[in-house]
Amino acid sequence: MRVDPNYVTNLSASLNQSTGLEQTLTSELSSGLRVASLQDDPVAVAQSTLLGSSIAQADTFVQTASSEASRLQVADSTLGEVVTQVTSALSTAVSGNNGTLNAGNIASVAQTLSGIRDQVLSLANTSYQGQYLFGGSQGSTPPFSLDTSTNPATATYSGDTNLQYVETPSGQNIQVNLPGSSVFGAAGSGVLGALNQLISDFSGGATTATITAHTSALTTALGQLSSQRSTLDSSLSRLQSSSTYVQTEESQLKVAQSSLVSADPATVATQLSQAETQHQALLSVINALGSSNLFSLMK
Repeated sequence: MRVDPNYVTNLSASLNQSTGLEQTLTSELSSGLRVASLQDDPVAVAQSTLLGSSIAQADTFVQTASSEASRLQVADSTLGEVVTQVTSALSTAVSGNNGTLNAGNIASVAQTLSGIRDQVLSLANTSYQGQYLFGGSQGSTPPFSLDTSTNPATATYSGDTNLQYVETPSGQNIQVNLPGSSVFGAAGSGVLGALNQLISDFSGGATTATITAHTSALTTALGQLSSQRSTLDSSLSRLQSSSTYVQTEESQLKVAQSSLVSADPATVATQLSQAETQHQALLSVINALGSSNLFSLMK
């Protein structure tokens, strides 16, 4: 009888291979990962890396969008209060311009309008998380100041007109700020300018026609403010929609990435059972060889 001289060597190699397969399958079953290193599947690792980059980009946008949406919501709420204040000022101006009020009542109207103007000025200097909302890109200092030494008083805008945008992963730009000059006016224009003019009118005894003209100017300024607010609301809606879309896309990317590197527990369990059976069979053969006289098998 001829015996393969490499039989024991091959048997030992098969045992090592079987042991390694068992360890690999056990690791996959416990970790849930089919690919744990580059050598396991270079192509899958490369694809997973690309997906990971896209997931990171999506996650960054979602976090940025959440922060900007919160800021826009505060700005929108602020402008809503400004609309309420200006609407009240219009009502006050119209009531005070009916030609029947005495000097004391007219002075009271001027005082009421001054209080509204001061409230609007305060709202124009609203800050959120340490940054002023309506200063353009100059968020570290209050954008508006009031000089009452002039007649009418002068509201000065010290911000800029720079628009700020957030770019979505698809490359769209969404405006996320409103420069104060476009909302409240500057250098005697807009809501603050019209309010200052009306305060001066009622304080100085202006004619009914003059007050009517300046009341109309405040109405126009309110329309401009509301238009700017609509722009902000549109940006907020687009930002929230984009964030929702990107979150859905991010979830799909994570599923795709997981499918590249994850192991199928049922399949791995079946493979492990088969590997264990083969391993036990090899051990049985080796044990049989150990209890037998190998030379007698060679006769």
